[in-house]
Amino acid sequence: MKDFGRILTAMVTPFNSDQTVNYAAAAQLAQYLVANGSDGVVVAGSTGESATLSNEEKLRLFSSVLDAIGDKATVIAGTGSNDTRASIALTQAAEKLGVHGAMLVGPYYNKPTQEGFYQHFKTIADSSALPFIVYNVPGRTSSNILPPTIARLTACKNIIAVKEASGSLDQVSEIIRITPEGFLVYSGDDGLTLPVLAVGGAGVISVAGHIVGKQMKEMITAFFQGDLAKAQAIHLELHPFFRAIFVTTNPIPIKTAVNLIGLNAGPLRLPMVEATDSEVDYIKKAMQDVGALA
Repeated sequence: MKDFGRILTAMVTPFNSDQTVNYAAAAQLAQYLVANGSDGVVVAGSTGESATLSNEEKLRLFSSVLDAIGDKATVIAGTGSNDTRASIALTQAAEKLGVHGAMLVGPYYNKPTQEGFYQHFKTIADSSALPFIVYNVPGRTSSNILPPTIARLTACKNIIAVKEASGSLDQVSEIIRITPEGFLVYSGDDGLTLPVLAVGGAGVISVAGHIVGKQMKEMITAFFQGDLAKAQAIHLELHPFFRAIFVTTNPIPIKTAVNLIGLNAGPLRLPMVEATDSEVDYIKKAMQDVGALA
């Protein structure tokens, strides 16, 4: 079983002022994340503004991040889309670059049936030897991959994990209950990381890891060492920050936060727009409260 790690950060994609991708800044950000708590990164996920990246940009991002951290951390490529054939083509191209795994988002807009989800993910998995993470995020895709479908997909030997971002601890619990031992369930919500661990989760695919990766790593380590009081204390300390980085649509707040700590994340790419002044103030206050900003 591939060990992706306990905390993977879903990287923002740095842009230049003209909204072109800043590949050098992406490499630097990946190095910073690995030095500050992340066991690996997810590149070109929804936090990375994947919806507005071309396949050529994604592949160059995968390559840049692999060159920067691929010998010491996990690099997961966001290769999923709502087009099965296109997802296969991008996955196979990413595999040739040497990524360590791929994350496949539930098809958006199409609103497939549960059988459609199954056939989509199975067909992609059959096309590649990479280990896969299925990504369930109904708030963005408008469709929910139900626990029995996840359980059914575990028959595909290289579908080894799910990023569960439904926001439902009940759904997470049911997935863990009915999937085989060793199948990895990652929290897709930073604020639910500790509760998900408590019901058998493996870790988190994080947005907050950009800023509080060390604290999150400490929380997860404390949990698995049996120091539940310490894990709970860290969770409660970080809880307001988790809320702040979703004060408006992701990745607007986290990209704002990354820029505020002096890393070059650059602007957002339309149709995403910058945070308002009041949102920036709220984000700054939350960052100050967790010691991330003076």
